[in-house]
Order: sequence, then C-alpha cells, then structure tokens
Amino acid sequence: MTSAATDPPVKTGGLWPVLERSIIGTVLGIPAVAAIGIAAAFTALGVFIDLQRVGTLGSIFKICYFTGCVLAIAWVRRRGLFGPMVQPPLLLAVTVPAVVLFGGGPPTGGRFSEQMLFVVLPLINGFPTMAVTTLATVGIAVFRYLTQRPPARTRLGKSGAAKPPDKGGGKGSGSAKGSGKGSGKGSGKGAASASRPARRPPRRTIPDRGAQRMMCHTSAGVARRRGARIGSVADAGRA
Repeated sequence: MTSAATDPPVKTGGLWPVLERSIIGTVLGIPAVAAIGIAAAFTALGVFIDLQRVGTLGSIFKICYFTGCVLAIAWVRRRGLFGPMVQPPLLLAVTVPAVVLFGGGPPTGGRFSEQMLFVVLPLINGFPTMAVTTLATVGIAVFRYLTQRPPARTRLGKSGAAKPPDKGGGKGSGSAKGSGKGSGKGSGKGAASASRPARRPPRRTIPDRGAQRMMCHTSAGVARRRGARIGSVADAGRA
C-alpha cells in the first residue's frame, strides 16, 4: 500500500500539480538534483571547449554557463527551486578549477604563484558572467514563487470526500456537555455557598429602666380609663 506522497502526479485540466510543474504548467518538472546536474554539465562543457580553443574562458563558456543555469531553474519542479536558484556562484567556484586541473593542469615548471594564477584567472574572467547569471536565476525563481502558489488544501479522507460526523459521537458529546454543565453549576453553587460567611443572630438590646416605668404607668392609666368607662356605662344601664 503506497502513501499519497509516493503516488505519481496526475494532470488535472491539462495542467500538472503546482508543486510538480516546471515554469510551464503543461510540462512536468524535474528533481532538483537533475536540474543541478544539467547546469553542471553545460558549464563543464563550456569551460573545457574554451580552454582547449583559446586557453581561457570565452564566449562558449558564457553561453553554456548561462543556458545551463537558466534551463535548470526553469525546468526544475516548483518544490525544488532553492538549489538551482543559488547554484551559479557555487557552480563556477567548483566546476572551473576542476576542469582546469583535470583538463591539463597548470604548467609544471612554473612557480607556485604562476600555478595558482593559472587556476584563479578563469574564475576572475568568469565573474561578470556569474553575476548576470545569478541575477537571472534569482529573478526567475522569484517569479515562479509569486505566480505558482499552491492552493490551500483541506485534509480529506482517502476517498477524497469529507466524512460526515458520527451521530453517536455527537450524542455522547452532548451528554458529556450536559453533565459538564450540571456538575459545573452544582460545584459552582456549592463553592459560592461555602464561601459566604455565616449570618450572626441579631443582638438583643436591653431597654432602659426609665422607659420601662413610663410604659408601665401609661398602660396602668389606660386600664383605669377603660375601667371607668365600663363602670359609667353599667351605672347608666342600671338607672
């Protein structure tokens, strides 16, 4: 059973996936290692031809070097742009001395400074070409980064469609929510009641003795008046 990452890319609507295409949507891109190999092969071929033809880096090297680097950044997959984008300076620094050394090497009878100059001089002569090629590859890479943005994808199941939510799981989560609410309310009320301070009974005030005497005299006077009225009413009834 293969995973989705190892499955071969498939065209949709006549175009390859964004991360798998080259600078042209209908052309499948190549891996970054293959793109770097193409640029290195073009550069080595140009260096070898010019060293055998004129003894230094000339027009053949410039054409091959520029063509190889631009072809690599245009043909590589969108996911592998970084390597071909930064390769021109490194490619020149590695390929040119290697071809010089293995293609014939410096003169054996010369001094050490002459031998070093024989290796370094092609690098100095190729610096302007390297600068122009680097600007071209960086510009193409930035253009592809801006125009070939992968769309936002949602993670779906293996069948390619989103699975509906489980009803049982929804009910279970609802009951869990209910129990959570109930327990939360109960615990909240218990905590609130426990945090409240206990009410103290009201204090009983002892009335003043003078006030008590006045109340007694007042109640006695009221009783006497009521008795006198009742007696006068009884006497009137007898008469």
